[in-house]
Amino acid sequence: MRISQLSAASGVPIPTIKYYLREGLLPAGEQTAATRAEYGESHVRRLRLIRALLEVGRLSIASIRKVLAAVDDENLSMHHVLGTAHYAIAPEIDSHPGDEDWQRARAEADRLIDDLGWQVDPEAPTRDELAQTILTLDRLGLPATGDALRPYAEAAVNLVAEHEINTIPLDGPREAAVEALVVGTIVHGRILDIMRRLAHESVSARLFGIDPAENAGPES
Repeated sequence: MRISQLSAASGVPIPTIKYYLREGLLPAGEQTAATRAEYGESHVRRLRLIRALLEVGRLSIASIRKVLAAVDDENLSMHHVLGTAHYAIAPEIDSHPGDEDWQRARAEADRLIDDLGWQVDPEAPTRDELAQTILTLDRLGLPATGDALRPYAEAAVNLVAEHEINTIPLDGPREAAVEALVVGTIVHGRILDIMRRLAHESVSARLFGIDPAENAGPES
């Protein structure tokens, strides 16, 4: 397909496609004339992945380039490819390594992960994310120990992680697997939060004996 057809098939404007080509994010098409190239389904898949990383993952061009390099490296296992994408979409955390409170929170996060027997890289940014959350809870005077967080951990692995990983298409192109991971992690994360808040209202109504017909929300 020509670049105009690639644009139509992917929904990405031609100037943007040309920008991705210049940046090396999108492989060059097969040159058929001095000013013409042909593109295929692999280019459509790559554009879908770039859009997912950019629009859903909110990644910078530099981070997208790093993820795509992992996708293209056939020497990397799918575990490492998916891990690269996971780490790329993690928010940056200022760890304050000299802060004693931070160090205690990070130690608590590491202890919980170890107690659960989870295989998580020692340098995984998600460890710092968990530590930051523990530190925030501690400063609010709320329980922040592994015991308090264990129900969330058990729900994460038993009800969410297994399901989500099993829905990633691992028998096709790597682009499709990484796209599914990024979209699933972020969008399904929002779904999980919404469902949790819906459940909160339902449990609260049952606990306080609210009639189902009664409006439990705030008055307008």
